[in-house]
Amino acid sequence: MRKAIVTLSALALVIVGAAIAQEKPAAPATAAAATTATSDPVIITAGSIAIHQSEFENAVKSLPPEYQSYALGPGKKQFADDFLRMKLLASEGLKNGLDKDPSVVKQLDLLRENLVAQEQLKRLDSATTVTDADLKKAYDENKKDYEQVKARHILIAFKGSPAAPKGKKELTDAEAKAKAEALRADIVSGKAKFEDVAKKESDDTESGKNGGELGAFGRGQMVPEFETAAFSAKPGDITQPVKTQFGYHIIKVEEHTTTPFEEVKPTLEKNLKQKKLRDALDAMRENAKPTYDEAYFAVPKPAQAPAATPAPKSEGTKKPATKKP
Repeated sequence: MRKAIVTLSALALVIVGAAIAQEKPAAPATAAAATTATSDPVIITAGSIAIHQSEFENAVKSLPPEYQSYALGPGKKQFADDFLRMKLLASEGLKNGLDKDPSVVKQLDLLRENLVAQEQLKRLDSATTVTDADLKKAYDENKKDYEQVKARHILIAFKGSPAAPKGKKELTDAEAKAKAEALRADIVSGKAKFEDVAKKESDDTESGKNGGELGAFGRGQMVPEFETAAFSAKPGDITQPVKTQFGYHIIKVEEHTTTPFEEVKPTLEKNLKQKKLRDALDAMRENAKPTYDEAYFAVPKPAQAPAATPAPKSEGTKKPATKKP
């Protein structure tokens, strides 16, 4: 797969490079050209083809970032072979006049536009700035996304719950709720410690063996009912039993924290810059007031299956009698 991607990328580069090269007049030989030859040596020769170091390294830069280190590292010679093959093919194609073939010309135009568009996108990206004020505003508006709760819980499962333990008497919904309420009352009154009850009674055995410890979690990591109760409770609170699809939970909230602005700033900057860039591209499209051929872009309706042709009755065969219900 890696070799195929490298080869295709090189091919696209060579085709566009060849087309562009044909439009540029050859530079006159000068002393400066000799200096360039020294600083930019030929690193591959094959017949009439000479590949300079800069040309090779520019080809590598055309690859996706994840392949560039490979093409300049362990796969350097392999990429060089692929690149040379493309150069040889392009040379033969040019001799055969394929660059004048209408379909090839259309593809060259498309590749040229794509390259120019990519460069313009890079310029837009460089010109898109995000200020500290923008970042702080985005942080404050979405502060709840950076909140975390550290908590423990005790789960009492009811019949049909995914957490219902095997080999243990199944409780009805009412029985599970009553048990959870009784356990909470013992904890709140000081008759029992939360951690001890979790170890002995919780049907979430994984957290139960650690005293019900769940660690810290953010929004979207727990089922909605559990999340709402946990984030609404204050540190030290032990919630009333909270019903979820798993059963009734007694939640002990230990701590509320918020990831500091400085820690999320790099991610915020990246996301906000991408949003601004998308908005700029959307505005560019809207300002151009595009129109689409609705008939061409209409989603085709699924073809209907032809009606079944009734099978002919065999001679002498009677239709079975039916009874009305």
